[in-house]
Amino acid sequence: MRSISGIWKSSFLFAVVAAALVAFSVPALAAPEINRVAFEGNSKVKTDTLQDQVRSRAHTPFNPELAESDVARLTEVYRRSGRAAAKVSYRTVELPNGRVDLVFTVVEGDKTGVKEIRFIGNEVYSTRRLVGMMETTEMNFLSFIKSSDVYDPDRIASDLELIRRFYLKNGYADFRVISSDVQFDPAAGGYIVTINVHEGPQYRVSSVSIESHLPDVNGAALNDLLRLAPGDVYNGDAVEKTVEALTREIAKKGYAFTQARPRGERNPADQTVAIQFLLEEGPRVYIERINIHGNTRTRDYVIRREFDIGEGDAYNRVLIDRAERRLNGLGYFKKVKITNEPGSAPDRVILNVEVEDQPTGNFGVSGGYSTNQGFISEVSVSESNFMGRGQAVRLSVQAGQIARGVTFSFTEPYFLDQRIAAGFDVFARRQDAYNYSIYSSTSIGGTVRFGVPITDELSFSPHYSIYQTTISIPNDSRRPYNDCLVPVPGYTPGFSPFYPTPSLVLNCQSNGEASLGIKGSQGTLVTSLFGYSLNYSTIDNFKNPHNGWLASLNQDAAGAGGGAHYLRTSGDIRYFHEIPYLDDVVGIARLQGGDLSTFGGYKARIQDNFNLGPSLVRGFAPGGFGPRDSNILTSFNNNRGNSLGGSNYIGGSLEVQFPIWGLPKDLGLKGALFADAGSLWNFRGRTNYANNLPTIPIFAPGQFGTCIAAYTPIAAFGQGSCLTPISNKFALRSSVGASVLWSSPMGPIRFDYAVVTSKVYGDITQNFRFSGGTNF
Repeated sequence: MRSISGIWKSSFLFAVVAAALVAFSVPALAAPEINRVAFEGNSKVKTDTLQDQVRSRAHTPFNPELAESDVARLTEVYRRSGRAAAKVSYRTVELPNGRVDLVFTVVEGDKTGVKEIRFIGNEVYSTRRLVGMMETTEMNFLSFIKSSDVYDPDRIASDLELIRRFYLKNGYADFRVISSDVQFDPAAGGYIVTINVHEGPQYRVSSVSIESHLPDVNGAALNDLLRLAPGDVYNGDAVEKTVEALTREIAKKGYAFTQARPRGERNPADQTVAIQFLLEEGPRVYIERINIHGNTRTRDYVIRREFDIGEGDAYNRVLIDRAERRLNGLGYFKKVKITNEPGSAPDRVILNVEVEDQPTGNFGVSGGYSTNQGFISEVSVSESNFMGRGQAVRLSVQAGQIARGVTFSFTEPYFLDQRIAAGFDVFARRQDAYNYSIYSSTSIGGTVRFGVPITDELSFSPHYSIYQTTISIPNDSRRPYNDCLVPVPGYTPGFSPFYPTPSLVLNCQSNGEASLGIKGSQGTLVTSLFGYSLNYSTIDNFKNPHNGWLASLNQDAAGAGGGAHYLRTSGDIRYFHEIPYLDDVVGIARLQGGDLSTFGGYKARIQDNFNLGPSLVRGFAPGGFGPRDSNILTSFNNNRGNSLGGSNYIGGSLEVQFPIWGLPKDLGLKGALFADAGSLWNFRGRTNYANNLPTIPIFAPGQFGTCIAAYTPIAAFGQGSCLTPISNKFALRSSVGASVLWSSPMGPIRFDYAVVTSKVYGDITQNFRFSGGTNF
């Protein structure tokens, strides 16, 4: 008989074996499989955006810890989109066969943007001025259509750098941001951003010198590269550009490791700074490798070409900082950061370029109204980083009551791997006759253009254009602008049963006849021209300039084939200056002029001349002043369209732009006061009438001399050859007025009201002018 202990041992062994068999025969309890990942309650953030952020995936085991981390990531997405109060949770829905649906539930809540931006310690520049410089804006009644009021720490950091550079550029060398604090205020329903700054005094330059510690390099010989001079207000940008210029110049002399290091000795007593640029040999460190991360769309070479140095070259921090600024300026990336780490040897360094692509395409539907051309609209598709190659492509279709057309443009910013922009435009445009132009024109052609930077401020842009222009004059009962040559049956006096005989009051001229200058331009002409633009700019901001110069010189020489032969020159100079002690008030002075000279026996056509109006002196209609072909029957003749243009013009303008106090700055509204003066003269073509008398004289044959012998059925169709239209000599026109400017979502809109202070008989005024939407 077996003992009790033996039985117990046998039972225990049996239990162990049975447990092992069960363990191997029955699978362990596994985590359920995710059937799908779903989202509910989201409307402000698209499902695709949320899906990209979660790591839980369909057909993988459900992991509660991973789901919790997904909740945290989704909450951060909402926080960055301006909804810090959003609540995200998850739940699982049991399904057969050990599967579950993972559902994230979102309660989005209201938008929680930046409620207020406060500056502490600023005395020279107001809080309004500093906030206006920032990309981050405050919440207001426009918050439902804008996203710039969403709190983004990266954008705040970028804004603080903009403000720092602004102060340094304006002489505040001691400026620094002491602290920046961001707090979410539930009661206010948004973030309160508090920025504490120290401005310090404004410094002027007492002396500037270059000290060279390099053999065979004389520092004084490089003084031409200095961007500052004694007496100037200290300018951090000018110091930076001098450092870059010296570094590049020394590198050309074979000193690849040399760096220009600025050193400033401040004198707080008289608020001056002595600047010295030290040229000294740097450590012999080479770039082993340049790693680029984060560019999911932009190609590597588009990023690498912004560097003036490459792998294997001498490491130079100045040129690396310059590349970082260039990459930020492209507009392709949300952020750019360049860091370095040790390489495989002590004299090697690895550069890490971190970027984050952002959308660069744009589909636009814009429109507006112009007092000149009526309703206008445009549909455009553009891409500034086409296929990640850095190329710009744009297609636009314009339509309006008067003008319509289509334009396609392409630009390659690095032509032949050089810092030369090359591109082309092809276009087709049509403009119908209207009140201020009694002829229709059609243009079809194209342009090949280049852009060559000479310095940071100066660029040279040559181009070649060829286009065909067709001029036609409407001639029907509604617009009888050519019935002295081609009578309109049943309408033209002398060819109508209602008006069988022309008279002084009713004749082919009095119903609105085109000038000989316009008639001589009828038909089709091909123009082939080479030209260039020389552009100079020191303005601080292209969208909203406050200080600096903006100048251009343009010349076009037609005659390389085609039928036109002329040299047309024009220039435009503008100076912007912020008015001291007046916050955000900018004064603008402008001078412009032009000259047209023909050669080879060519007679300029109407479209070759300068035909100006409110673009030169506000308060006048388009073509409202300058040479005009007009007879004494002003009351009956539609002479407004007989503006002929001229070969010479000159104009000047003074303007003050200012904020409209009490309105949010990001609304984009500004006011302006202006005074204009200018003249357009020297038409060289044929005209119908030499004089324009204010009263109607007694009719007599030959009253109009050699221009029109008499109003008879036969003589009325004769064409005179007077060579001097009215207002063909230099005569100054002037005006003063006020404007409202709006940077609207559909483009810049401007309202001008001008009062003419001097004019010439025959000029046509237009006090109110409204233009907006896309420029055609």
